[in-house]
Amino acid sequence: MKLRLGLLVVLLAVLPVLPAFAATDFPQRPLRIIVPFPAGAGPDNVARLVGQHLQDAFGQTVLIENRAGALGSIGAQEVARSAPDGYTLLMGTNTTHASNVATLKSLPYDPVRDFAPVIRTTTTAMVLLVNPKLAASDLTQFLAYAKATPNLTAGYGSGASQISIAQLQSRGGLSLIAASYRGVPQAMTDVMAGVIDLTFGDFSVAIPQMQGGTLRGLAVTSATRNELTPGLPALSEAMPGFEATIWYGLFAPAGTPEPIVNKIYAECARYLAMPETRKKLADVGVIVAPLAPAEFGAFVRSEVVRWSAGVRAAGIQPQ
Repeated sequence: MKLRLGLLVVLLAVLPVLPAFAATDFPQRPLRIIVPFPAGAGPDNVARLVGQHLQDAFGQTVLIENRAGALGSIGAQEVARSAPDGYTLLMGTNTTHASNVATLKSLPYDPVRDFAPVIRTTTTAMVLLVNPKLAASDLTQFLAYAKATPNLTAGYGSGASQISIAQLQSRGGLSLIAASYRGVPQAMTDVMAGVIDLTFGDFSVAIPQMQGGTLRGLAVTSATRNELTPGLPALSEAMPGFEATIWYGLFAPAGTPEPIVNKIYAECARYLAMPETRKKLADVGVIVAPLAPAEFGAFVRSEVVRWSAGVRAAGIQPQ
């Protein structure tokens, strides 16, 4: 009996330090970053840059896997159900972790309870995009055209783009027909082809098309003019109160050991602090805006409240 008690005491003394050993040895095999939106979307661009750095830093392959559909909830659900060991991460957004609470009737995960926040990486906005052939070269002309031409078709592929369309309709007094897409890039493709009339695109995918002349940007969804596109007005200038600032960040499944979360966070934070990283991310249309795990968790909780209120104000019915 004394021998058994002695062994129990030794085990209890050792167990608390096991997570530290796990973090020291982590990772010992390839990691996955699930992107719940299509390749080429803003979160995908950021995930690939961050993933490449983690691969170089950790000496392990980091795979980027796109699991698009259902406003990002398919990919988010996969990560929520993954083993909490740090080897499966999610590049989440305000769609997967805030607006989906209000826009989807049956969300298959809880954005707060089912995830361990690792780091908010970046913030950005969206651009109101139309085909260059549309008879409107600026926001004022577009609003006049849209009021005179009811039932324009507007494509969305994320919570932010869906809410932006609803705000454009309600605040601008327009009549729009919203069409759902698997992702923003697909909606943009149909605007270029003339299948639909307009969409809201992430900066990362919108700016190259604007520069190439295949799409025309009219205004941005941030509360004020954005530093990446200073020549474009904010929609709030014509429609007071219009705002849809979006963000991306890494999440692990709930229960992932804190030392592992902190190790991934520290390496990501180091990467985001590099001047060359800020330029690379600016080139894909996003602004570095890191938050540590605890700060990020509190931020997500506040975003659920904010975006849910925005969904209700925009009159969007859960699907």
